[in-house]
Amino acid sequence: MAWFRRRSRTSGPGGRQVNQADLEHLTQFFRTKQGVEAFIEPQTTVTETTLLLVAHDGEWTRRRIGSPDVAWKFAHQLSMPIYDVKLLGYPQRMRDYNERQRRRPV
Repeated sequence: MAWFRRRSRTSGPGGRQVNQADLEHLTQFFRTKQGVEAFIEPQTTVTETTLLLVAHDGEWTRRRIGSPDVAWKFAHQLSMPIYDVKLLGYPQRMRDYNERQRRRPV
């Protein structure tokens, strides 16, 4: 059994590398929504750095991204505003959207 075997350092703390499908998902979200802004979420002991995209109505999506540098480059290629969650926090419209989704009848 490999219970105590260390995980490969090349795969990152979450065990998964950034892939093209994640970048395509983020690009598609940006192109199909209005007023999209990007927020960089820092690496934790559980996940790699993630990029959170929030639309004008609060709808959001999140995917792993290689590093903050990759996130900045990605956002600038699309001319998308980008912020650091550690400095600004999460936008209120995202919290409002989540609350609307919770209250929505099933």
